[in-house]
Amino acid sequence: MGENATASVRAILDELYRTDSRRVLATLIRLLGDFDMAEEALHDAFMAAMEQWTWNGVPGNPRAWLISAGRFKAIDSMRRRARFDASVAQQLDTRTAAVSWNPEDITDENIEDDRLRLIFTCCHPALPQDSQLALTLREVCGLTTEEIARAFLTSAPTIAKRIVRAKAKIRDSRIPFEVPSRSDLPERLDAVLHVIYLVFTEGYSASAGASLTRPDLSSEAIRLGRLLVELLLESEAIGLLALMLLHESRRGARTSPDGDVVLLDDQDRSLWNRDQIAEGTKLVQQALASRSFGPYTLQATIAAVHAEAPSADATDWSQIVGLYDVLLRANPSPVVELNRAVAVAMRDGPAAGLQRIDAILERGDLREYHLAHSARADMLRRLGRTSEARDSYQQALNLTRQDAVRRFLERRLRELEARTPPTDPRRPVQ
Repeated sequence: MGENATASVRAILDELYRTDSRRVLATLIRLLGDFDMAEEALHDAFMAAMEQWTWNGVPGNPRAWLISAGRFKAIDSMRRRARFDASVAQQLDTRTAAVSWNPEDITDENIEDDRLRLIFTCCHPALPQDSQLALTLREVCGLTTEEIARAFLTSAPTIAKRIVRAKAKIRDSRIPFEVPSRSDLPERLDAVLHVIYLVFTEGYSASAGASLTRPDLSSEAIRLGRLLVELLLESEAIGLLALMLLHESRRGARTSPDGDVVLLDDQDRSLWNRDQIAEGTKLVQQALASRSFGPYTLQATIAAVHAEAPSADATDWSQIVGLYDVLLRANPSPVVELNRAVAVAMRDGPAAGLQRIDAILERGDLREYHLAHSARADMLRRLGRTSEARDSYQQALNLTRQDAVRRFLERRLRELEARTPPTDPRRPVQ
């Protein structure tokens, strides 16, 4: 076959790996009963596809082909090893007998069911919560250990150990690969929602790299959120989906054509996705009407207030501060406290916001969080305290690994060096 055919197949497989590899992996985990074996089978299947599709053409159902090929490769490998190891022979018998197998059963609906099963397996209460989150981000969503470590504000080796221990626990404790019964769902839901929101956050504001956002991750989180809402009409699942849609609605306005950061008050609101805002607002109202809502619904309500304002100046900052007060009582967090401080600065002026941010940092909270230092720097800049603002911007710059954010902070530093006159002191930091 020619180079063009090889390049075409490679491009197809690259796209399939990006969009469908986690779906294929979820089904392979169910069929093989082992995370590591399924991951090896996944890669073997893609390698086989590269060779066979180049000669035979791309099959009509590529996902089903990859699942069948991966399962065959794994079983064949186990059969070869079983000749020399009786324990492997026993595992082979157990795994081939435990799951009924018919390639014709591989449908889009069944694959989606497998993904949902995988989410709840990774978030099983037998696992520590930090392991639940790390494992789900890795296996369901395909984040690297480095990306997960940044989301957790910890080290990659720590995350790797959590993932290894979680896989071993699932294997040794024979944790079932299934969606829990309705009576068990509430206790399992919090961890699942947390994972989905972490995935969305990484997609909406990437922790590192050339692009400020990763649309593939935020879209995946929204899709997972929709799956949960379809499965169970729990208010917080609805609230989380609303929150993600309302944030996602701003994506098109958050960066310039050159990829630079555009702050909330500078965004062209005509670029906001009104369909997503309408859907998100409707979901907020649905969640609030349940009267059993929690932190995600409260955050979605705050996002809805922003979405409804025709401009930054017309935003109801008093309402936003009040909502943050309720959120802090429901879910005390330094990050929530920081966001409240920014809202207070918009309502009462930068001095009031700075006082609250300094109190957070003096406690030792968020010292390694670049947004805390950039928010502090902006308050100082608006107060005309240029030297202190420069130091805080530099601290924020030292902490961020995101290229677009680095460019924004470097621009702020250059403006201070040039002694740019202060801007409107009520300008928001978002």
